Amino acid sequence: MRSLAFEKVCPLVYCLFLYVHLLSSQNYFPHFASASSTTEVEALLKWKARFLNQTSHNNQLKDWIYLPKTSNTNATNSSSNPKVNESPCIWAGISCNAAGSVTNITIASFGIQGTLHEFSFLSFPNLEYLDISVNNFFDVIPPQISSLSKLLHLDLSNNQFSGRIPPEIGLLRNLTFLYLHKNNLSDVIPPSLGNLKSLVNLSMSYNLLNGSIPASLSDLININRLYLGQNNLYGNIPKELGNLKSLVDLELSTNQLSGLIPTTLGDLTNLTTLYLHTNDLSGTIPKELGNLKSLVDLELSTNQLSGSIPKTLGDLTNLTTLYLHSNNLSGTIPKELGNLKSLVDLGLSTNQLSGSIPKTLGDLTNLTTLYLNSNNLSGTIPKELGNLKSLVSLMLSTNQFSGSIPTTFADLQSLEVLFLRDNQLSGSIPQNIGNIQKLTKLHLGINQFSGYLPQNICRGGSLTNFSAESNNLIGPILESLKTCTSLIRVHLEGNQLTGNISEHFGVYPNLNFIDLSRNKFYGELSQNWGLCPNLATLRIAGNNLTGSIPPEIGEATQIHELDLSSNRLVGTIPKEFGRLTSMVKLILDGNQLSALWVTLSSYIT
Repeated sequence: MRSLAFEKVCPLVYCLFLYVHLLSSQNYFPHFASASSTTEVEALLKWKARFLNQTSHNNQLKDWIYLPKTSNTNATNSSSNPKVNESPCIWAGISCNAAGSVTNITIASFGIQGTLHEFSFLSFPNLEYLDISVNNFFDVIPPQISSLSKLLHLDLSNNQFSGRIPPEIGLLRNLTFLYLHKNNLSDVIPPSLGNLKSLVNLSMSYNLLNGSIPASLSDLININRLYLGQNNLYGNIPKELGNLKSLVDLELSTNQLSGLIPTTLGDLTNLTTLYLHTNDLSGTIPKELGNLKSLVDLELSTNQLSGSIPKTLGDLTNLTTLYLHSNNLSGTIPKELGNLKSLVDLGLSTNQLSGSIPKTLGDLTNLTTLYLNSNNLSGTIPKELGNLKSLVSLMLSTNQFSGSIPTTFADLQSLEVLFLRDNQLSGSIPQNIGNIQKLTKLHLGINQFSGYLPQNICRGGSLTNFSAESNNLIGPILESLKTCTSLIRVHLEGNQLTGNISEHFGVYPNLNFIDLSRNKFYGELSQNWGLCPNLATLRIAGNNLTGSIPPEIGEATQIHELDLSSNRLVGTIPKEFGRLTSMVKLILDGNQLSALWVTLSSYIT
């Protein structure tokens, strides 16, 4: 009675005594082993036991073992008391709630190879977060996954799961993030996914999904990001997707979607990214897309879109990327595109656009790429393009441009690629074009250029590709090209270039292709061609070359095409040509070589 009275009077002391007693009897108090955690331990260990590559993931999962509590007696007699982990809460990748029940399993990038067949979904009633991404899990996703009723985050991406997406996932009503991308999932997208009203991110791209996009996805009213790209989806884009007012990113690219772009997409005013490229979409670009004032990236390329480019796209003042290339668009380039001051990449190539380039494009001072090639554009190239100081790549090839190259192009000091090939440009090539020191690729072929090559065409020492074929260029090859050791590919055929062939070309360690055919070069071939270790194609046909073929050419063992036809070469084919084991095409006719066919049969099989 006295003791009981004391406990009533001093309950705090009693509780403190109990606390000390419990603490002294356990090595790890915060996560004591409950019945549920014991079940979870067994479930995790059973799952781990079925992983196929036990050795490779040993370091990550080395603490996934069951060590029962050591008795006090044994602890006293042992020099070291092993850590007690009756609970999985201290295991790598595992987190628990206050009651010691598993709430989070994150074993991403652990190098695990296995399946979900041995994962006991029913053993984890409190699991909220499951991330097994970037591993080698394979086979199907079991329908029992729907047992994880508290799940908020499910990431199975970057694995090798196959088969269909189980419709039962639609029962996970609390799910906010669902990542299934980069697997081998097939069959249709389950309409039941439309039941996941709390979903914020849904990613199923880079799979083998087919069928149409379920209209039920329009019920995901809280969704921010919807990624369905890189699949085999077909049919129309559901107009109901216009109901997803919270949508920020919509990616449906690289599928087989057809029909029109729904005008309702213009209601998605929070969109920053819209990828519809690489499909079979047709019809016109809806002017309603001009309502998407938050849009940063708009890619509609590689479809069958027709009609004109809507002027309303000029209202998308936050746009940094606009790709409309590889369609059937016609009409002129709207001058309103000059309002897109944030634009970095503009791709309008491979369409049927006509008219001139708007001068307003010269206001896009943040542009790094401007692709207008393969259209029906005409007129002169605006000098205002010289204002684009950030431009790295400018492609205007295969149009009907006339006039001369603007001298303002010399101001484009960031330019690395300049393609003006296959137009009707005339006049001389501006001498100051050599001031563009970062230039790596310069294509001027198939025009009507005349005069001399620029003095400092390789001033920056970066030029790898230079083509000026099929023009009316005259004069010699200048010192700048002779010493341009960065060259890989050169096209100068079909001009009226002159000079002694043995004096105007040096040694090019990276040169792979050079065509000097149909010019007025004379003299003897230089032995330097044999010192170009990567040379695969050498064409100097249709000139006035004399003398014999240098045996040193046989040192360029990578050559597979050599065309020296229609010159005035004499002598025989050097025996050193027997080393040219890669040769598949040797053309020497139209010369004065002796024993031609007999010699050829010895070297070419």
